[in-house]
Amino acid sequence: MGGHREKDEGDGALLRAVAAGDPAAMATLYDRHAGWLHARLTRRCADPEVVREVLQDTFVTVWRSAGAHRGEEAGGWLWTIAARRLVDTRRAQQRAGRLETTPIDATPAGAGPAPSAPSAEERVLTGLEYGDVGTALTRISPELRDVVRATVVDGLTTRETARLLGIPEGTVKSRSTRARAELRAALAQLAPSPMGGPA
Repeated sequence: MGGHREKDEGDGALLRAVAAGDPAAMATLYDRHAGWLHARLTRRCADPEVVREVLQDTFVTVWRSAGAHRGEEAGGWLWTIAARRLVDTRRAQQRAGRLETTPIDATPAGAGPAPSAPSAEERVLTGLEYGDVGTALTRISPELRDVVRATVVDGLTTRETARLLGIPEGTVKSRSTRARAELRAALAQLAPSPMGGPA
């Protein structure tokens, strides 16, 4: 144990201590932020195992990169890490699932354990990854795609996105505007029907 820490010690001081290798500071930071991070991740993901894994990965990242944090408030930074880990985990699962999935029609009704039902957000993200929007995303530049993923898929604010991508907030806003315009154009090419739906 590295000693008892003051409850009112700021996040910035704790992160500086974590960067210096202080496990007690890490424990205090975890106690302060793990609860709300878990609750917020749970709202975005129906699988408690994934939530637990993402939460653990988030604090491992904090332990390894605390020295990179700037400022006093850590909440936005922590959520940026957690949201990115969640998206990365989902993408890895989806890729693995697509490789291993047997046709749904081949499985008799009621046979085998039912998979946990995906949350509404997970279904939307799957559509983003593999539907027309996902295809359109691959047609815009990587810098614009990163902004869309951070703000739309990860649900980050402009400030959090700026911190995540290491660009000014004004650049996030201008790239977001350009991304929307380019996505509309890409979707129009993919689905040229008058209603804008699948051709």
